[in-house]
Amino acid sequence: MQENDGKLQHAEGGIEETSENKNGQLEESAQAEPKTTGEVTSESEAKEQPDNESQQATEDDKTDDSNEHLDEIDESNAEDAEDTENEKRHTIPMLDYHSMSMENLVGELQRLVKNEKVQAIHKHVSSIKYEFDQKFQEFLDEKKEEFIAKGGNEIDFRYNSVAKRQFNEVYSDYREKRDQYYKNLDQSLKDNLNKRLNIIEELKGLIDIEEDINTTYNNFKDLQNRWKNAGPVPRANYNDVWRTYHHHMEIFYDFLHLNRELRDLDFKHNLEEKQKLVERAEALVAEPDLNKAFRELQTLHKIWKEDVGPVAKEHREEIWEKFSNATKAMHQRRQEHFQELEKVYEKNLEKKHEIIASIAQIAENVANNHRGIQQQIKEVEALRDAFFKAGRVPQKVNEETWSYFKETVRKFNRNKNAFYKNQKKEQQVNLEKKKELLDLAISLKDSDDWAEVTPQMKRIQRDWKKIGHVPRKYSDKIWKEFKDACNHYFDRLHAEKNDEHNAEFENFKKKSACLDRLKAFQLSGDKKKDLEDLKAFLTEWKQYGRIPYNKKHINSKFNKIIDALFKKLGIGKQESELLKYGNKVQELAKTEDNHAIGNERVFVKRKIDEVKSEIRQLENNLQFFSGDSEDNPLVKEVVQKLNKQKDALQTWKEKMKNLNILEHKLNKESEAEEESDGGEEE
Repeated sequence: MQENDGKLQHAEGGIEETSENKNGQLEESAQAEPKTTGEVTSESEAKEQPDNESQQATEDDKTDDSNEHLDEIDESNAEDAEDTENEKRHTIPMLDYHSMSMENLVGELQRLVKNEKVQAIHKHVSSIKYEFDQKFQEFLDEKKEEFIAKGGNEIDFRYNSVAKRQFNEVYSDYREKRDQYYKNLDQSLKDNLNKRLNIIEELKGLIDIEEDINTTYNNFKDLQNRWKNAGPVPRANYNDVWRTYHHHMEIFYDFLHLNRELRDLDFKHNLEEKQKLVERAEALVAEPDLNKAFRELQTLHKIWKEDVGPVAKEHREEIWEKFSNATKAMHQRRQEHFQELEKVYEKNLEKKHEIIASIAQIAENVANNHRGIQQQIKEVEALRDAFFKAGRVPQKVNEETWSYFKETVRKFNRNKNAFYKNQKKEQQVNLEKKKELLDLAISLKDSDDWAEVTPQMKRIQRDWKKIGHVPRKYSDKIWKEFKDACNHYFDRLHAEKNDEHNAEFENFKKKSACLDRLKAFQLSGDKKKDLEDLKAFLTEWKQYGRIPYNKKHINSKFNKIIDALFKKLGIGKQESELLKYGNKVQELAKTEDNHAIGNERVFVKRKIDEVKSEIRQLENNLQFFSGDSEDNPLVKEVVQKLNKQKDALQTWKEKMKNLNILEHKLNKESEAEEESDGGEEE
């Protein structure tokens, strides 16, 4: 079967069409049911008929006038003729794929391929593929621009997209199923077509058989039954085969000298059935659901063509005219409906132009600071979402509108990237300045000239704060080296103060003794008592205060044992973390080291951001499994991870709250001691 995987012609709007319907014009039209010209007639019958040429001209005029509304029905029924299950395509919702994210498009494609008939989802899959390709190309272009803006070479650009890989896998599965289906179907359709052509030949031959009229009539009925059970045929042959069959049925009734009583009974029955079909078709005008009405009209045409035989010649034109007029009325309703849709699409186009103009305004006035640009990024994202949700636009301007939108967004991204490119240059300059301060701090960290070097180290710290951001890949490393150099100097300075020095070692001795007792501690089995004992250990540990810098490893040993005991007691991770964190906050308070507090704050903030990012990613992953059961192991795993991250987020927020309280307290104390010696450990 011919593949049609090209770009959709109706991605955002327009009337839904089937590409196969446009491949060619039918040689004859189904509405010409009464027409019997072109066949040899008996001499007596020829006298009763009007002139063939004038009759042909009249009917051709009628055909030209009514082709449109009848072809619409014939083409849909011809498509269904290959497979009765193909009708299901009418009941599968055509969603607003344009407004979906790439991940959701993958999920919807997966659902269709898994749950629906492969021959019924061609239009849905084509629409999804078109939208996914458009969105992925836009996404890829943005990533490429970012890559180049960071100094990369375009020829070296590579991007591995999980969504793209998943889409290709599902789409490949669809194509395999589709190709296998049509491969199996092709021979069956050809065989059924040959059966029907043979039946037509037998029907034609009935006229020339000399036998009892009742026997001939019974043979005719047998051919009718065989015809009904002959199976589907290729859509390209469907209408021609049915017209030929009905044509020869009429010849059998009209020109073979059948028993008049049998023929009239058939004619009467067929007329009654067709009158019922006409009544049902005329009643569809009042059906509010236009799609439902059109599908019902399709069914009525199938019954008219496939199940009901011809009527007496004097009724053929009249009954067909009524049925055709009812079809024409439905066609008119659909055309009016599509015209109304076009008006809606025009309004949607106006909305989208307004949205594009808003993005263009932002693109022309990109902020000159990080905070401002981040706000503009949010605004553009909101406008992009509004664009996708604005609905379809007229097909004739769909590509133009989409291109205009993409170019406007790209312009904003280029201007935004230009700002950050310039900012990176500034960050490189800042990096060089901080390296100079780092080298100076390292050169002074082992000095014993306390009076001379201490003010100089303080100045270095102040100058460090005044320098702006440096490239992220260097920021942590250079900060750690600078902090270590400063801490090394001030730790040596503090070691010179005997009282403090002795107190720190005394604290270390007390903590060592506490740790030994904790190692020997055994749980009694009384959870309440054991929990109070562990809290007492934590309280004792907190009260000992600061210990020598090179002895801080003892804290890790203490925490490891405490963690194990809490776990045995069934204490939740969040509760135990907060209990232990109180110890760390108290240590920070005693050190009065603003750098340490600031560093801890940055660390906790980074953890909060990382956990939030992980939560967003997991929630996006859940949307990918929107159609799957909660019993799915993958779904369960994602949900468990999500709940774990939410608990972690709450814990980190509580830690930040404790730091805020500490910082507020220290700021007040700093203001009170501003004129005293309070900045040596800055």
